[in-house]
Amino acid sequence: MIFQSQIRCIYNCVSPIVQPAIVSSLSTELSTSGYINLMCKQQHYKEALDAFDFYLKNSTTQLEPSTYVNLILACTNFKSLKHGNKIHDHILKSNCQPNLVLQNHILNMYGKCGSLKEARKVFDTMQLRNVISWTIMISGYSQNDQVNEAMIMYIKMLRSGHFPDQLTFGSIIKACCSMGDIDLGRQLHCHVIKSGYDCHLIAQNALISMYTKFGQIGHASDVFSTISTKDLISWASMITGLTQLGYEIEALYLFRDMLRQGIYQPNEFIFGSLFSACSSFLEPEFGRQVHGMCAKFGLGRDVFVGCSLCDMYANFGFLPSAKRAFCHIRCPDIVSWNAIIAAFADSGDVHEAVSLFWQMMHSGLMPDNVTFLSLLSACGSPVTLNQGMQIHSYIIKIGFDKEVSVCNSLLTMYAKCSNLHDAFNVFVDLSEKANLVSWNAILSACLQHKQAGEAFRLFKLMLSSENSRDNITITNLLGTCAELASLEVGNQIHCFSIKSGLVADVSVSNRLIDMYAKCGSLKHARDVFDSTQNPDIVSWSSLIVGYAQFGLGHEALNLFRMMRNSGVQPNEVTYLGVLSACSHIGLVEEGWHLYKTMEVEQGIPPTIEHISCMVDLLARAGCLYEAENFIKETGFDPDITTWKTLLASCRTHGNVDIAERAAKNILKLDPCNSAALVLLSNIHASAGNWKDVAKLRNLMRQIGVQKVPGQSWIEVKDKIHVFFSEDSSHPQRGEIYAMLEDLWLQMLDESYDPSKIYIDYELPLDNFDAARYFVMTDPES
Repeated sequence: MIFQSQIRCIYNCVSPIVQPAIVSSLSTELSTSGYINLMCKQQHYKEALDAFDFYLKNSTTQLEPSTYVNLILACTNFKSLKHGNKIHDHILKSNCQPNLVLQNHILNMYGKCGSLKEARKVFDTMQLRNVISWTIMISGYSQNDQVNEAMIMYIKMLRSGHFPDQLTFGSIIKACCSMGDIDLGRQLHCHVIKSGYDCHLIAQNALISMYTKFGQIGHASDVFSTISTKDLISWASMITGLTQLGYEIEALYLFRDMLRQGIYQPNEFIFGSLFSACSSFLEPEFGRQVHGMCAKFGLGRDVFVGCSLCDMYANFGFLPSAKRAFCHIRCPDIVSWNAIIAAFADSGDVHEAVSLFWQMMHSGLMPDNVTFLSLLSACGSPVTLNQGMQIHSYIIKIGFDKEVSVCNSLLTMYAKCSNLHDAFNVFVDLSEKANLVSWNAILSACLQHKQAGEAFRLFKLMLSSENSRDNITITNLLGTCAELASLEVGNQIHCFSIKSGLVADVSVSNRLIDMYAKCGSLKHARDVFDSTQNPDIVSWSSLIVGYAQFGLGHEALNLFRMMRNSGVQPNEVTYLGVLSACSHIGLVEEGWHLYKTMEVEQGIPPTIEHISCMVDLLARAGCLYEAENFIKETGFDPDITTWKTLLASCRTHGNVDIAERAAKNILKLDPCNSAALVLLSNIHASAGNWKDVAKLRNLMRQIGVQKVPGQSWIEVKDKIHVFFSEDSSHPQRGEIYAMLEDLWLQMLDESYDPSKIYIDYELPLDNFDAARYFVMTDPES
């Protein structure tokens, strides 16, 4: 018995919520079992467990079997494995013989607390089991992601002669979802029908959830339509499934049908799915109506609804509405704060995102990985580098610099902010913790900053590490090869991709096509294309652009026709390629036709790049006035590239008037553009307008404009040699220029027209090795 003095001791230890119940028991002596049962009945599980601890220290009386059941239920609801073990040990040591009901409760307690090893021990020692025992074990394995064990237990149950009920089917179907085996799911559905539980709600709801997760919306709808009395879970499962599978409008219609029945009030999860549907459907008006209905049902301040609303309004671009929805949340948690911070971060409003971050800190909540990932993704430009560095400092202060995902985001942020040095420092600090994402991020950073040597050096280190390689690694390396036009290294990466089995990935194949095309090896590019199964639009476009860039216009157009015949629809890049191809081979009418049908038939609006291609097409064909008029009539504000295209053709065709107008427009956009002044000067020189040449040269000297020297490079024995026009810095310049002079003499011996060869020969008297030759041939040769 627990006497009044002992109850008073308990009274002083418990919360004020349960003190009235204890006061009512002071008038009478209350048994230990009675007091514990009273606490459990009123759902004061902690107080019940505290009373059991008090009982162990102060009493030797025997508890009633029903009290043990209540104590185990308290451990289950309170998720207290420690007390569960203690109570189970006490049961085993006492003379109490646990019956089947108590054993099932012990099984359930261990399963809910995640201690399946202890649950299995109890299960294996049970002399008598029923369908509930088997279902508890199956459910425990399923809920703790041990789906294979759940399936094995289900098979053993069938072999033992026990027949599953709807709860068993609910648990095993959930396990089947986690396994991702649709064929097994169909077999279980057949077993449900055969067992006669196809009309039981729990099994039906589980089947709906399973079919939607497998993407089988038709089968899910069939099961849903057979439910005679649908509950809230049925409606929620179907609405959520439709939303997740892209049937947004159907989800909204189903929600309308649910409201018309008027049986159930929608919960926060249904509204969360509806907000997601409106967001994907990009219908702000629908979103507002659902929001109003949500407020009508009194769920506007719910934390789950608030997060979904923030996401929806952010996707619409209505950031003030997203913030208002967040401010209405009754008690925002870390997920809510992350949602509103991500909304502003994704929109590029770094200042507001950082301001919300500090507000969250002042509210007493600590950030997590997701918080920092959102903030760092927003600091992706040199302008925001300072905010990114401040966040980095705080990350170090609270110890998140040890989190690999955060470090990967830091690395990417510094790379985007043109701070490769700090990106490398972050990568070095990762040391052995660096994962595949880390390696890919630093390789991508090297590619962005044109540090090809570092990229290949890091790749060699990566090969010696335990990290595997994926398609992103290979595409980064191939991008570096394309940037350098390094065919030899590109071949090696191609071989590596074949050996590692990554060449079958379409993104790798596309990068290979692009790399070979940019390196001038169109035969290899075509071989990769022909070996690609189901080439996508990127595959076709890469090869078409490659053919066009190297003047193989007919091949590019033939490939374009093949693409159209195969059913692949062109995009804006494809049209850039075919317009460029028409330009190179002078197919003006064909180019005009493609340009006009691009927007009319394909719905692709022309960009400034397409305008430049059309100007090049017309100007190359000598239609300079038409090209100039086309620029004026497009409605675009032409950029420097467009006018340069026209200016270059004026040099070819000797049109000084249009050249002066084109150069004037270039200088309006960039007053110090050396290319425009040099080109215009050369055009005047070709026309014999030496006074105008002198004026332009004088103008260039006055404003300090210098011609940017041309640059070229060649790879010899894994070493890149870079040259500038009139360069004398190469250590082997003597041999190079001697060979150049010999080649020039051979050209003269072969009767090349000297008028098409211009030699700038400058020989210092004291050093023959410093001789500089600049040979310029006819640009069309």
